[in-house]
Amino acid sequence: MCCYIINGGKKLEGETYVSGSKNASLPILAGCILNGKTSKLYNVPDIEDVRTTLKILEYLGCKVKRDKNKITINSESLNKNTIPDELMRKLRSSVIISGALLSRCKEVMFSYPRWLWNRK
Repeated sequence: MCCYIINGGKKLEGETYVSGSKNASLPILAGCILNGKTSKLYNVPDIEDVRTTLKILEYLGCKVKRDKNKITINSESLNKNTIPDELMRKLRSSVIISGALLSRCKEVMFSYPRWLWNRK
């Protein structure tokens, strides 16, 4: 177990920035499909899983704009119900998009995520 031992009579002060959670952000990004309008999200981490999810949303026809830690997603122009294999394989949690897509389009097509292909 790690621990910090601080010796001395000086008080600690300062500020830190806590990034948003990937595990909270990905389902919320998928949920943006549902309203068919514009959604604004703040404090979304800039990590590969989020970038891949945004690529999937763009492929599906959503308009995505990122400005620092703010993401604006307009899902009004959603025009596809198929998630391409190359994007599906990059992200294990990409399957969560299928639920929102199914609700909105009434039909969805996608391949198995990469992690399912290697299971025995």
